[in-house]
Amino acid sequence: MDSLNPSSGLSFPVSEIEQPAPETVTSIPVSLAKFHLSLLYSAEIIETFLAWQVLYMWSMDIARPDLRKKKIRQYAVWAGVAVVLLTVAVVAVSRLKPAAPTVDRSTIWTDTVKRGPMIRQVRGSTGSLVPREDSIELIPAQTDATIVRIRVLPGAKVTPDTILMDLADPQLDQELLNAKLALKAAQADYKSLQATLQSTLMDKKTAAAQVNADYTQDQLQAQTDKALYDLGVISGLAYSKSKSTADQLSDQHQLSRQQLDVNQRAIEVQLASQQTKIDQAKALLDLYQRQAQSLQVRAGISGAMAPLAVPLQVGQHVTAGTSVAEVIQLDKLKAALQIAETQARDIQIGQPASIDTHNGVIPGHVTRIDPSVVNGTRTVDVTLDGPLPPGAVPQLSVDGTIDLERMIDVLFVGRPALGNENSTLSLFKIDQDGKGATRVPVKVGRASVNDIQIIEGLKEGDSVILSDMSRWDNQDRIRLE
Repeated sequence: MDSLNPSSGLSFPVSEIEQPAPETVTSIPVSLAKFHLSLLYSAEIIETFLAWQVLYMWSMDIARPDLRKKKIRQYAVWAGVAVVLLTVAVVAVSRLKPAAPTVDRSTIWTDTVKRGPMIRQVRGSTGSLVPREDSIELIPAQTDATIVRIRVLPGAKVTPDTILMDLADPQLDQELLNAKLALKAAQADYKSLQATLQSTLMDKKTAAAQVNADYTQDQLQAQTDKALYDLGVISGLAYSKSKSTADQLSDQHQLSRQQLDVNQRAIEVQLASQQTKIDQAKALLDLYQRQAQSLQVRAGISGAMAPLAVPLQVGQHVTAGTSVAEVIQLDKLKAALQIAETQARDIQIGQPASIDTHNGVIPGHVTRIDPSVVNGTRTVDVTLDGPLPPGAVPQLSVDGTIDLERMIDVLFVGRPALGNENSTLSLFKIDQDGKGATRVPVKVGRASVNDIQIIEGLKEGDSVILSDMSRWDNQDRIRLE
């Protein structure tokens, strides 16, 4: 039984002691797992040692029972103390908090809280350049025609006299010829009527002249007879006859003059009526001539040829009023920004804006806010106050920011990846030594594109993590490396 004597220097291989499975500690940090494993290992040794002591005592032939009982009580006390110590150690270990997770500093985005002026802005990242209403020249077909030639394609620079395409309309050619003949006929009728009226007028003037001559002669005769009557050369009957004839011719003279006036006005009315027919024929001829000229479609303004919604092809028949070409002035473009409806409520007409064409930034101002909402956004038109950079064309994608207000002396920080304005956020504030960060509640106010106002929870100079930290939502502290 000497082999069972613990005082004989008996040792137990570690491999013979049952150890906890590795997977039981993989869920806790490495340091905590090692400490827990060492406690379990110590408890196993103590229990094994006590078991060997009891076996040794039972195996010995002891002559004194009281001494044997005394040793048994001592071993029992030692075993109880060991169990109590082991229980206390296990409880203490279970109450230890796990170590803070480590985060690579290069994967996070930080900023420092500042105090000063902050400009509230909204951004439209899905905008485009579009023609202004006064820069579009839409050219319709003046008559039903067929496209026989297309000379200019969309995107080409044009001048007012540039011919864009050729149209053909045989019916218009016939109508133009008829209008020319109708004008000539109206002019001939006018001249014929004018000659007839002039001849009639001359007859009336001749008759009036004869009446005027007789009137003049009878007036002279009456005056002579009056002088002779006063001298007593002729009788009163002869004088009365002469005077009556002169008075009668006076009435005829007045009537002849009035008749000439009436005839003159009648001639003017008849000639004016015939002139109206001439003017009508001229207007119709001018219309057909303009339609004939419009068969050669010209740009009308300087600019660039724009594509139509429905492209035209050679040989296609178009009706009167159909748009056959569109020309826009490249120096008269505006920016149409798509702004989220939740951000567009603070935008006002006239607010300053800046448009990024990715080839330069152009200042501008808000001129229109679309009242309708489409897919959660509203269209805001910005008129450009500066020159366009090279390469600026319609439908070019642009970004734009609109200045809502300028806030003076406020506490602000960069806008976090997650979080809305006028709410309470949970951010990690970086320690002074920069080796760790602790989660703190932060109350924020108004937000801009890149900044957000701090109401409480942070002070000037504090550094916080702004990147998405949702992966560590269940952690109140992290370590930075």
